[in-house]
Amino acid sequence: MRKIIGIGETVFDIIFENNQPTSGRPGGSVYNALISLGRMKYEPIFISEIGDDRIGKIIMNFLEENHVYTKYIYSFSGKTALALAFLNEKQNADYLFYKDYPAERLDYIMPRIDEDDIVVIGSFFALNPVLHDKVVELLEFARDRKAIIYYDVNFRKTHVPEVRFLMPSILDNFEFADIIKGSDEDFMNIFNDQDPDLNYKEHVEFYTKNFLYTRGDKGAIAYSKGFRKEYKANPINPVSTVGAGDNFNAGIIYGLLKYDVKREDLVNGTVPEETWDKIVKCAVDFSSYVCTTYENYISNEFAENYLKNE
Repeated sequence: MRKIIGIGETVFDIIFENNQPTSGRPGGSVYNALISLGRMKYEPIFISEIGDDRIGKIIMNFLEENHVYTKYIYSFSGKTALALAFLNEKQNADYLFYKDYPAERLDYIMPRIDEDDIVVIGSFFALNPVLHDKVVELLEFARDRKAIIYYDVNFRKTHVPEVRFLMPSILDNFEFADIIKGSDEDFMNIFNDQDPDLNYKEHVEFYTKNFLYTRGDKGAIAYSKGFRKEYKANPINPVSTVGAGDNFNAGIIYGLLKYDVKREDLVNGTVPEETWDKIVKCAVDFSSYVCTTYENYISNEFAENYLKNE
């Protein structure tokens, strides 16, 4: 069975509305996607770092309850990171992060990776100068093993002042990626441009032909070799957009596995249009559902119904 391996940060999310905390739950960009995939009956492998405090224990238990493999998580002596998400009138979030990491970071053993497994990276974790060499080590191994590498750019505006310094690491990740996913905000923050076609031609196509460009309630655009198609968002009344992009990723990964898309198909651009339609539909369904809840991931009920209706 093909495996899913994700590497990323782990935080405890506290959601604020009207400057009042309304809910709290474990989170992180790759973390959220893996929880959803665990609920879809996969057993993803997670590489991360978590404090050995009470919050860390809650998070580890939650991972295990949701069928995420935790052997490769580094438990450090200290406090687990917190993320405060402040929702605006459109239910989009601005974040404040509270982190207290030790000098030793991300001490993990390399998991087994086989051909056509899917390796997921994303957010500032994949760019962090303290961690980037360890991320690259995983990516080099994954590429050598002919795994699919999926990169969600997820570049927040708080890092815009650092973009010039971080650009070599961004392009490193582009170089490894078989699929690049980014939002209109991500590409505006990095390249100061929200024209999807221009971003594809000038910043992505040289590295990979496979690009997913998301635009919130305006839907998404998928690009591949000789292929470009726009997809509408599902009509919903959003409660919170926290986790929307992460679950778009989960839906894409679920679709790649469900419709048996291999790395060779992506590299050669031989994925048919109708297969892209089905894959992106999964992504839109997952992300739309999450926007209607305060959760960062699909529910067990959603997962059971989705599997039942296959």
